[in-house]
Amino acid sequence: MPVSRRTLLAAAALAPLGARAARAEEPLIRRSIPSSGETLPAIGIGTSRRYEVAPTPEAVAPLKAAVETFVRLGGSVIDTAPSYGTAEDVLGVIFSETGLRDRVFLASKVDTRGRADTLAQFERSLKRLRTDRLDLVAVHNLIDTAENLAVLRDLKAQKKTRYVGVTVWRDGQLDDLEATMRRETLDFIQVNYAIDNRTAAERVLPLAADKGIAVMINVPFGRDRLFKAVQGKDLPPVAKEIGCASWPQFFLKYVLGNPAVTCPIPGMAKVSYVEDNVAAARGKLPDAAQRKQMEAFIDAV
Repeated sequence: MPVSRRTLLAAAALAPLGARAARAEEPLIRRSIPSSGETLPAIGIGTSRRYEVAPTPEAVAPLKAAVETFVRLGGSVIDTAPSYGTAEDVLGVIFSETGLRDRVFLASKVDTRGRADTLAQFERSLKRLRTDRLDLVAVHNLIDTAENLAVLRDLKAQKKTRYVGVTVWRDGQLDDLEATMRRETLDFIQVNYAIDNRTAAERVLPLAADKGIAVMINVPFGRDRLFKAVQGKDLPPVAKEIGCASWPQFFLKYVLGNPAVTCPIPGMAKVSYVEDNVAAARGKLPDAAQRKQMEAFIDAV
């Protein structure tokens, strides 16, 4: 991540040691998958960009340490995709070296057209990830949605995946996402949502709650937009009220303050990022009034 993130984390390290230890002892917040009742820790790892490295020991080592720390701290959700370069290969190496596959809720995607190509892509993902099944497979960016969902439902019936869904990552896709949610039976959606980009909260998140669809949140930091906006600024008083020790926690607690959200999936390529982000899923979350204060602060920077 950019220097701004490192600077913000350095400031967070100045928080009293006792307070940080107390937060670490609190259990992770968990959210339900409505279609099954299964609960997940309310924080995950997204692997776009950060895990697109050569699958060599040197390049994989810091990512392996991040995943090990994530699972040790109680996390389980890891999201990837065939289109994320080498990310699936890198995760496969990590799972083979650590034996952590069975402790991870592993999600990937399909983005091809036609049944044969989609099945072939799914099988390649299994091979790259060194596993025989996935926990969630989603139609990436609503590509050939009806046909691909039919394929994924067949895979679910064969117990090669436990859940199916669809994904988007930009506001221009939200109308189509909403139409798909109304038309199809889905276990999950993945959508973009951040404190400075609240469009999804107007219709998509309420619809997900009404339809009983779990929600993963991508780009919760606005692809580093938010870090740049607050660099050099102190956390506002409301941050202390909800136990935030850093700006990343502030941004993630805002997202988790929406009860329709199941799990944000920020990129976490270093142990320090994992420790910081996972802490956002512990302790207090902002109520409606506090969320308004948080929005007002960010809108003004």
